[in-house]
Amino acid sequence: MKLLKLAILLALALIVSSACALFNLTGGGTQTEAQQTGAVSTQKPQTEATCVPQRVEPCFTASPDEPVEISGDIPYTSPFFMNTISQPFVLLEDQAGFIRRDREFVFKLESQTLGPVTIGQDDKLTYNLALPSVPNGTQVDVDNNGKDDLGVQVFAVAYWSNIWGDPFLEERDGTGWSTAYTSTIVDPEQDNEIIGGTLVVWAPDEHQGFPSGFGPDGKLFTADDPVEPIAAGYNLVDLNSKPFRFYKEPRPELTLEEGAGAVKDFSNLDYGEAFHELFKRVSVEYPFTAEKGIDWPALEKEFQPRFDRVSSDQQFYRAMRDFAFKIPDGHVNLSLDRDVFYDDYGGGLGLVLKRLSDGKVIAAEVLPGQPAEKAGILPGAEIRSWNGETLDAALKKVVPGFGPYSTEHTLQQAQVSFLTRMPPQSTVQVSFKNPDSAQEQTKSLNAAVEYDSLFRTIPSFNADPVELPLYGEIMEESGLGYIRINTFSDDYNLMASMWDRYIKNLIDNDVRGLVIDLRVNSGGSLGLAMNFAGYFFDRETILYENQYYNENTGKFEPNGYPTRIQPAPLHFKGPVAVLVSSDCVSACEGFAYAMQHDQRSVIVGHYPTAGAFGEVGLGQYALPGGFKMQFPTGRPVSPDGKVVIEGVGIAPKIGVPVTLESALGQVDAVLEAAVKALK
Repeated sequence: MKLLKLAILLALALIVSSACALFNLTGGGTQTEAQQTGAVSTQKPQTEATCVPQRVEPCFTASPDEPVEISGDIPYTSPFFMNTISQPFVLLEDQAGFIRRDREFVFKLESQTLGPVTIGQDDKLTYNLALPSVPNGTQVDVDNNGKDDLGVQVFAVAYWSNIWGDPFLEERDGTGWSTAYTSTIVDPEQDNEIIGGTLVVWAPDEHQGFPSGFGPDGKLFTADDPVEPIAAGYNLVDLNSKPFRFYKEPRPELTLEEGAGAVKDFSNLDYGEAFHELFKRVSVEYPFTAEKGIDWPALEKEFQPRFDRVSSDQQFYRAMRDFAFKIPDGHVNLSLDRDVFYDDYGGGLGLVLKRLSDGKVIAAEVLPGQPAEKAGILPGAEIRSWNGETLDAALKKVVPGFGPYSTEHTLQQAQVSFLTRMPPQSTVQVSFKNPDSAQEQTKSLNAAVEYDSLFRTIPSFNADPVELPLYGEIMEESGLGYIRINTFSDDYNLMASMWDRYIKNLIDNDVRGLVIDLRVNSGGSLGLAMNFAGYFFDRETILYENQYYNENTGKFEPNGYPTRIQPAPLHFKGPVAVLVSSDCVSACEGFAYAMQHDQRSVIVGHYPTAGAFGEVGLGQYALPGGFKMQFPTGRPVSPDGKVVIEGVGIAPKIGVPVTLESALGQVDAVLEAAVKALK
């Protein structure tokens, strides 16, 4: 079991704190997080197309080659993708949203034609989509002839996953047009303009026209598009051809494009080339260079020669780990090398340390049968010195095995956790004073191969393996509601149903206040988090917008539109306390940030959240040796131009001291403080 846990830990280390993906895989990976939260669009339509809402009956004789079914593969490389597959399907997606450049376009129920997605061996996804004889999408006139015509219906084939309500899409599932896992190709550098791929077009008769090219402006469905007649019935339009190719095929196969969120694969390059290609991208795309004072030319000068000399996977890993630690960002993640981790941190003492608010470091847990217990260290013992140094001096030298970290408080806690990690069979001299003892003792301890003490410091490894992602109750003594959100990265449909049920029951039972516990939540879908927050607000609120490096302009610019709180169908009006910790990361922090808006809730905790909030959906890399790496690319900026959350976290309004009793788990001081605040 110990080796199994370690294997899981090493395999998932890249993903644990990687929550805020741009491509919101709760919406089938086809909508951005901003789109899924339904933020306000500031863009005006760029098209002359006229949309005719009424249903148009066909008046033609079908061709023998008339398309009747579309099938194909859905390849994926993103580590976030598999969270979306609880209720997956493909949609004949109405493209009127793109034609109008309307990111809030809602896919009307009567237009939604769905097809099944099959998950085969090795998690390979395939789909089938039967075409209705007459679709019921939006009729659009795109022939640019200045006359009102019946027009055509324009669709893409897009992957989706249902989250809210019935099996069909509603506004909270996503709006606009798909940007990933779709039959079209979009350009994130140009506001997700469609630049290639395949469209499915239905014409009611042979008298309609359709663009045959992008026109001088390079954009589709604008006034300068060249136009050709299009055949009645279904047509496949290949946008990669010049001019576009219109064709019919009874059962065409279309591969859905993963889009810009696909992993950048440098795994076939040699070590020096892989680092060069990675560095070339991240040194310009990394969004917090100024805030974190990163000198990219100096880093290149320091590390490129080292990578050029690398001759083994382990050397490459160590060099890449050292490079990552130069960037103080909790979303900069490198998958672990099991052998290197064993060599550097495989030895432990069976000792879990915690630092109290008064500065003391104590033994919070002493595991049975391990070196610390054999040396006579008891739970609650104060650790006085380490290898002859003061605790402060020893802790400053600790380089944690996980990381890097966005804030000083998360780094310091990690240093406390990793003080007891060392190469196996290492010897360390520990001075300690047991509880109720006036005598300080000094013992030499030999590190055993054990990971259980490390697992004790990782909340996800202490959870019951069959525990649901949400847990709720009405606390008997106080009468207040309590909901613990363990993650925003689980079965999204299940989580949405549970959340809706919990809030409805709180309202129906007139529960007067609510505690929301985020202390073990390492993030996930920001879109889901924002939808959860919507249950506590009665008006729409803009929070921030994500900016990304645009290689066309050389600047960081908004992509999509602002993230917002949008009121949900249910509204809990009572007071709320939100419990946080340094283990609240990414989307968890986004939820806490939303909940403190307009003083809607009081934030309670020992420490601020992790302060790791750069968006990571476009920053996934595959490297030589089978290693994975992640860098943030999105920069969250508030309406007044300030970076939010990153590097500081969400600070508790009610800061709760870490005492001996709370460190030993004898009291839940944070929960007690929250209940007191609400009462």
